Amino acid sequence: MACRKNNVITQNLRQYKFMTNRDIDFLYEIGSLRNVPRGWRQHLGFDVASDLEHTIRLIWIALIISRMEKAGDENKIIKMALVHDVAETRTSDLSYVQKVYVKADESKAADDMFDGTSVADYRHIIEEYEKRDSIEAKIVKDADNLDIDLELKEIEELGSKLPGKWATNRKLVRDEKLYTQSAKKLWEQIQSSDPSEWHMKSNKWLKDPNAGK
Repeated sequence: MACRKNNVITQNLRQYKFMTNRDIDFLYEIGSLRNVPRGWRQHLGFDVASDLEHTIRLIWIALIISRMEKAGDENKIIKMALVHDVAETRTSDLSYVQKVYVKADESKAADDMFDGTSVADYRHIIEEYEKRDSIEAKIVKDADNLDIDLELKEIEELGSKLPGKWATNRKLVRDEKLYTQSAKKLWEQIQSSDPSEWHMKSNKWLKDPNAGK
């Protein structure tokens, strides 16, 4: 009877250990990225992509750059893109004005965030990204910058004048901040692109001769 009781206690302890696993906390924290506003929302005065939305497109931009460059480990690029902004669940995303006065301790935030999780090994990927030594880090940073240019075109479509005011600054980014030639080529293509073209060419009126009849 005592042996059976000890087994039940041991089983309950194991279940309790699982229930308090840091992985669950981590998953909720990652989900909260959808609620983290980008810093430049203050200057625009309307909603822009959240941290989570920004990350999704950034991954695809990075993969496209990698294939254009024929360089980089795609698995590593995806992992790096996934973690590049995760610490902002604790520090938020600071705008280009706020960064003049405030320095977020993203290193400590990332340490605490990953501590005790099953994916704690991903913490070192952030360090590699921030060093910008590897081709993967450079590609992901290029993607990070290009996503801004894509969103500026989308904002311009909504009638904002701010993209035009930022034109000189974004040209500086193209000339002095982008690492890869492929990113610079994409930047040029983005400037003359139409954010609505993809759906204007793919709608039912063009695809289906019987539409509207």
